[in-house]
Formats: sequence, C-alpha cells, structure tokens
Amino acid sequence: MKKVEAIIRPFKLEDVKLALVNAGIIGMTVSEVRGFGRQKGQVERYRGSEFTVEFLQKLKVEVVVNDENVDAVLSAIGEAAKTGEIGDGKIFVSPVESVIRIRTGERDNSAL
Repeated sequence: MKKVEAIIRPFKLEDVKLALVNAGIIGMTVSEVRGFGRQKGQVERYRGSEFTVEFLQKLKVEVVVNDENVDAVLSAIGEAAKTGEIGDGKIFVSPVESVIRIRTGERDNSAL
C-alpha cells in the first residue's frame, strides 16, 4: 500500500476530486496548509501599503491506495491539478505498513 499526498491549489480541489472518483478512488482526506517554494509568495496591497505574503494557501489531499492503483492516482491528480504555472504543487508517495478500519477491525487491503 502507498500513501499519496498532493499539495495543490485550492481552486483545483473539485477537479482533483472528480479525477480520483473517475479513477475508482472513493476516499480522501483534505487539509488546508500553507507553504512556499519556487513561487516565493506574492505581493499584496492593504490600505495603500504593499506587503509580501510568504506562505501561500494550498490544500493537501491524502489518499491511501493499493500498489497497483498508484500510477492511476498519480496520473489523475497530476492532470487535474496542472495549470502549467509555478505553484501548481507537488505529489509525494510513501509506503504504508498497515491500515485498520476502526469500526470493523478490518486490516490492510480490506480496510481500504
């Protein structure tokens, strides 16, 4: 099993959700996060003064899938979240040792 974490632009969430559902993925976790990378923040104006917002608002989408579904999930997220501009985000893949569904006690693949 793998955990796929994607940092995306907030307005791309609906596109990513639809792409994952179309890929057969039925569960995900979404968190509001802030960060910066090559985009290096943005300049904003407030009451005539300029200031730099260094940490930009992003969303983190987390999905745990079987190993054979990883490529489909990566393609779905990558295509749905892409705008072609700096700041589109990143996708991280890491191994998951075990999953337990709390309600039933099911483990691993049957818990997904």
